[in-house]
Amino acid sequence: MKTKQTKALLGCVAAAALMGAGTDAWAARDYVWAAGSSTVFPFATRVAENYAKKTGKKAPKIESLGTGGGIKLFCSGTGDAFPDIANASRPMKKSEFDQCAAKGVKDIVQIKIGFDGIVVATDKDGADYAFKTEQLYLGLAAKVLRFGQFVPNPYKTWDEVGAGLPGNNILVYGPPPSSGTRDAFVELAIEAGARKFPTADAIRSDNEKKFKELVDPLRKDGWVDAGENDNAIVGTLTKTPGSLGVFGWSYLEENMDKIKGASVNGVKPSPNTIADGSYPLARSLYIYVKKANIGVTQGLQEFVNEFVSDAATGRGGYLQSRGLIPLPAGQHDAQKQAAQKLSPMARPAA
Repeated sequence: MKTKQTKALLGCVAAAALMGAGTDAWAARDYVWAAGSSTVFPFATRVAENYAKKTGKKAPKIESLGTGGGIKLFCSGTGDAFPDIANASRPMKKSEFDQCAAKGVKDIVQIKIGFDGIVVATDKDGADYAFKTEQLYLGLAAKVLRFGQFVPNPYKTWDEVGAGLPGNNILVYGPPPSSGTRDAFVELAIEAGARKFPTADAIRSDNEKKFKELVDPLRKDGWVDAGENDNAIVGTLTKTPGSLGVFGWSYLEENMDKIKGASVNGVKPSPNTIADGSYPLARSLYIYVKKANIGVTQGLQEFVNEFVSDAATGRGGYLQSRGLIPLPAGQHDAQKQAAQKLSPMARPAA
């Protein structure tokens, strides 16, 4: 038979346990946190607004840090002190995946939300540009091939780079190294342009690391890191005649009364040319989700469901009106299933 003292002691233990349980539950964030790509930022912000209206829950926190910055923060640890989602305008790299694993961030779910194109734009009243990828390489790389040797970039104006280009000074405002747009532009424009030269292509075939070291760095006297605010770059183009800007398609689409996009390899950026891949600077957009946070961070599953819904990322969805290029119906359905199955991604090959 239990004494009064024993009962009192058991009561205290039970109360402490309940308090502890309450503290743990309280420690879980009551809002979703997503950080990363400036290109994905306006899409994620719109999804957050609709999610909050539909559910009545606290609006998610969406941060524009650049793809690299967002994934770095996402991979820095587990728990509510780190984002639930990394927004990305390029695939996660093997090195980033390994950094996640080293910090205990495992079971990462990759979801493709749509397509985007990187545009090279100028003021609407400025000269027209029709670039080839090799001209973008010659105009913007820190070192370029001349007479079979890599030398510091000697070109000052675009007409020096290629016949038919305007005679404007080479001045391009674009994203910083932390940006997925920057990474994708280097891969799709600079590296692709360099590979048009047999010497550079042979180096890549023999030693890809050396190829990237020679080709990837952008010049500092013609390329300006303009931060993660693509709207600021749009504003700069209208105030700096002859300058060019590099950013995502959605920012061009929203500002066609002020700016225009250049063609690349004879193809103009448009929803159709981006979706079918004929525009050379087309790319995919992603969100990366911590599976361990599903059911812990309040509303995370619902937010992911809203992101892949027909209403948001489906053809004719509200994100299409913001400039997102929707996935084909079959791919879109596959991503909806991925958001339910939450199967962890494999370690990237590169």
